[in-house]
Amino acid sequence: MFRRRWVRRVLGAGLVAVVLAVLLTSASVIWAYSASVGHRHDLADAPPAPVVIVFGAQVHTPFLAGRLDATVELVNAGKAKSVLVSGNAAGSSGDETKEMTSYLVARGVPAAKIVVDPYGLDTYDTCARAVRVFDIRRALLVTQAYHLPRAVSLCRGLGMDAEGVAADCDCGALLLFVNEVREWFATVRALGDTIWPRTAD
Repeated sequence: MFRRRWVRRVLGAGLVAVVLAVLLTSASVIWAYSASVGHRHDLADAPPAPVVIVFGAQVHTPFLAGRLDATVELVNAGKAKSVLVSGNAAGSSGDETKEMTSYLVARGVPAAKIVVDPYGLDTYDTCARAVRVFDIRRALLVTQAYHLPRAVSLCRGLGMDAEGVAADCDCGALLLFVNEVREWFATVRALGDTIWPRTAD
């Protein structure tokens, strides 16, 4: 009898935890999409801005290549005058910002137009440092579509007039799905960072 009660309590507590996690994740995703409504664009209809902010990712991946290719198109189209490459200079896959800069320069973006932030360790750090360190008040944010709601919501929550631009990714459907699922959970932290802002490095 005691064992059955204990099992019921454990199962009940587990069910409550799952329900709460689903509710919290759902609320966070709804917040991110709502806060970024009207501020997410395709490459073709991106508005002009003084600067493009490119979010880093593991080097030599289709995610990063897609973001950088979109940035080249924006610069060539005259949509922005300068580029902030933000990533982890000590990342597990290598120096993201160095690779990003080399990629852009090799495709015709003048080095003089590129500013490097080697401490963009995550999306929040990139947004916070863009505002606090580089004094960026208006920018285009370039990343994949699944990442845009969180990126735009965070940057706008920090006082930046941010417009997101969706970058393509030559990725398989499974890889995109995995990253989209991860994004749902990352959005929970983003909501927390908006309510209780942390100090960026």
